[in-house]
Amino acid sequence: MTRRLLILAITALLVSADRGRAAEAAPPAALDTKQIEQLTGAKGQLDAAAGVFKVSVARSDLDVHTGGARMTPPLGLTSWAAFTRAGEHIAMMGDIVLLEDQVNPAMSAALDAGLDVTALHNHFLLDSPKVMFMHVGGMGSERELATAVGKVFATVKQTSGGKGVFPNADIDPERSTLDPMKIEAILGVAGNLKDGVYKVVVGRTTKMGGHVMGGSMGVNTWAAFAGSDTAALVDGDVAMLQSELQPVLRALRARGIQIVAIHNHMTEEEPRMIFLHYWGVGTSVKLAESVRAALDLTRSATP
Repeated sequence: MTRRLLILAITALLVSADRGRAAEAAPPAALDTKQIEQLTGAKGQLDAAAGVFKVSVARSDLDVHTGGARMTPPLGLTSWAAFTRAGEHIAMMGDIVLLEDQVNPAMSAALDAGLDVTALHNHFLLDSPKVMFMHVGGMGSERELATAVGKVFATVKQTSGGKGVFPNADIDPERSTLDPMKIEAILGVAGNLKDGVYKVVVGRTTKMGGHVMGGSMGVNTWAAFAGSDTAALVDGDVAMLQSELQPVLRALRARGIQIVAIHNHMTEEEPRMIFLHYWGVGTSVKLAESVRAALDLTRSATP
């Protein structure tokens, strides 16, 4: 290699290295806060030091009392979603304030828009009307996440004032006439019929302190059916790994099953178990098929 070519090669390497260092030192692109506000339909506030932009929607439309005290948005009745950069993507976490009849419409809106639903629970006791809190999250582009959050906020607004849905059923277990064999044929698991309720339990296992904890210790998926073959109810609990939560949620909501809680029952177990409580009404066969769909998405001990 001639002296001139050698000098050119070294120069090119130095320039490339300088560009690489400049790229590493360059700060990440700022969040487009105006776009986030526009797509979510909510005003936000930037925490520049943390690199987080948080939009909020106060549930000032609610008249909630807890233990005789009137609850206002600053006391915890404010929905929010926070955005921050995470490498090449945007991360979003949020908490949506909902009345009971709004939970499943808002959940479907979140799931259909590509968000994860990570928890559903209460924050108060003796509140009237009952308020639930749905935690959501996601990772993707700023536009995708902000658009998804906007759809959830829009659904909450559309269902306010008692416009949400929750199926009711005039069912008394004492008058149950459903055929347990139809349910067993679908689930592939035998249950027990007692006091008009046919209950199926499918065990799972995890470990706590190195000891196996199984179905008898409460680590199980169960479903309880009552009513008739044509008008039945099911309520139950799905025990699942964290990786199974989103597929199970989507499968149950696609079949019209109401999700009523998502939380943990234990701490420090391995693997981590999430529990999803649900409710549904319909024919006994359709309800059993919905439960079967959830079982098929988990590693439960079914045939």
